[in-house]
Amino acid sequence: MIVIDNILISDDIIERQFVCNLKACKGACCVLGDGGAPLEKEEAELLPQLYDKIKPYLLPEGIKAIEEQGCTISTKTKDGYPKLRTPLVDNKACVYVNYSDDGTTLCGIELAYRDNKISFLKPISCHLYPIRVKELKQQEITNVNYDEWEICDDACQLGEKLKVPVFEFLKAPIIRKWGEDFYDTLKATAEYMAVQNKNGKK
Repeated sequence: MIVIDNILISDDIIERQFVCNLKACKGACCVLGDGGAPLEKEEAELLPQLYDKIKPYLLPEGIKAIEEQGCTISTKTKDGYPKLRTPLVDNKACVYVNYSDDGTTLCGIELAYRDNKISFLKPISCHLYPIRVKELKQQEITNVNYDEWEICDDACQLGEKLKVPVFEFLKAPIIRKWGEDFYDTLKATAEYMAVQNKNGKK
């Protein structure tokens, strides 16, 4: 476990290797799972404001689900804490999903962003995946963990082939979430650990 300020980071973030392989998985993480994308409070408040600009990039079934459920929903975690998420279409795909010609999932929010219709890229939980963040507000601690999922096996294999650690692949969203100083500290910690491990093997 690595500690930076009040953030507890799993060693897997440094030790595991990962590069998204969309050609292999087709973005399955957007259509599988037990719930929609986790949202921060500010994101949940923002999505309804941006909906009219995002709507042209959504599928009819996604639009219908949003009209029935809203732009966001409130659920509960396994511990009973409230959790904001994106709604799902028939308990499967995220309502904001679209598809490319080859069947790869696309994010309607990100498509609107790429067309300069909005300044919000997409939920930070999506941008950070396979990192998952859990805020323990009572203890004022944040847990940062690696989420292992078999649909990402190809991404793990590609990461190992290219020798790219999880934190390096996710540099942009890590900086977006916690800032450049945090990323630089994490990188320096990874480099120190690599030297220690190398010396330990001698």
